[in-house]
Amino acid sequence: MPRVCARRNDPGCGTIYALTASNTRRRLRVLTLIDRPVTSGGGERMASTLAAALDPKRFDRLLCSSRSHMASTFEDTLDAAGVRVLLLDRRSKVDLASWRPLYDLLRRERVDILHAHKFGSNLWGTIIGRLARVPVVVAHEHTWSYEGQPVRRLLDRHVIARGADAFVAVSREDQRRMIEIERVPPDVIRFLPNGIPRQQRRGNNVRAELGVAADALVVGAVGQLRPEKAFDVLVEVAGELVEQTPGLKVLIAGDGEERDTLSTHVRALGLEDVVLLLGPRDDVPDVLAAVDVAVLCSTREGSPLSVMEYMAARRAIVATDVGGVSDLIEHDRHGVLVAPGDGPALTEAVRELLADPPRRARLGAAAAERQRAEFDFDVLVQHVEDLYEELFRRTRRARREHWHNA
Repeated sequence: MPRVCARRNDPGCGTIYALTASNTRRRLRVLTLIDRPVTSGGGERMASTLAAALDPKRFDRLLCSSRSHMASTFEDTLDAAGVRVLLLDRRSKVDLASWRPLYDLLRRERVDILHAHKFGSNLWGTIIGRLARVPVVVAHEHTWSYEGQPVRRLLDRHVIARGADAFVAVSREDQRRMIEIERVPPDVIRFLPNGIPRQQRRGNNVRAELGVAADALVVGAVGQLRPEKAFDVLVEVAGELVEQTPGLKVLIAGDGEERDTLSTHVRALGLEDVVLLLGPRDDVPDVLAAVDVAVLCSTREGSPLSVMEYMAARRAIVATDVGGVSDLIEHDRHGVLVAPGDGPALTEAVRELLADPPRRARLGAAAAERQRAEFDFDVLVQHVEDLYEELFRRTRRARREHWHNA
């Protein structure tokens, strides 16, 4: 059985830690399930931030990561918020025994709501949650991407949708595909657009740090270095633009499996002095403050947090029209949309914005206004809290406990 620890480095521990204060009244016990404890991936970062933001007066919060490798700031953030954490040591997709501590925790703590995020956690969370008799299971899909994966589509429809009380889509396009392609019943799907917390600059002068001239034109992008993010296209755009834009710099902030491949691509094109791979950054607002045009060149997305960060930073945006991007950006009002994979169109859109400061300012201001009004994190938290209470009120446990009268 997992033992309780005060800190991660307590000898012999590493399983569950960061206890909250004792309950003063009945709160709903909510467990957030993710695959990896990282702070850079959009879905995982949003899930962890959401768990920490839930009202501690209404919710007793736990988080389980099925992989045990921990990002440096992951523990500190959740510990400061009073979120208890269970780290499993799952080594492979078929490592069924590693799920036992989660099952035991769900039963022992009598968890009321299990909220899983992304496909793998949605699948296992639905199965284990039902086996452990958790009253409410919420599955949260962050990017619908199963066009060529019939097995996943079947699991979404026959396991996750049937086992979950709510199946969350983060964009209208995801919702449409779940209904029309996967044939998930519409009444189980809830559309909850993402949001980001208010962005705070630290005051770092990123241009000075990188040796970029104050008057140089800078293109930037933020995200995990994964194939679907298509940062190789942005590198090729840099090669096209640099001849007409002396001093141009392209900043890419993030880390991931494609880093070595991307570095090789940069070297092959002779762009080492133009394209700067910054690695993971914990000062994204400062990075974006150094940028004139922010780019998303993905081939698929859900509701990308990076675009919301660009909007909050008042940057002029060029983005591929994939997934829920068009829910965020109206073409030529909040940014410029281009077709995915169309390198020449992306190049031309960036070139036009670099040459037109007034247009950049207009698009950036409109984007920031929309982000504040429609994609604020506090609004998302309120929607999720309301969803939890709505679903729990329908359960036998709620009726037995007269919870709605508490």
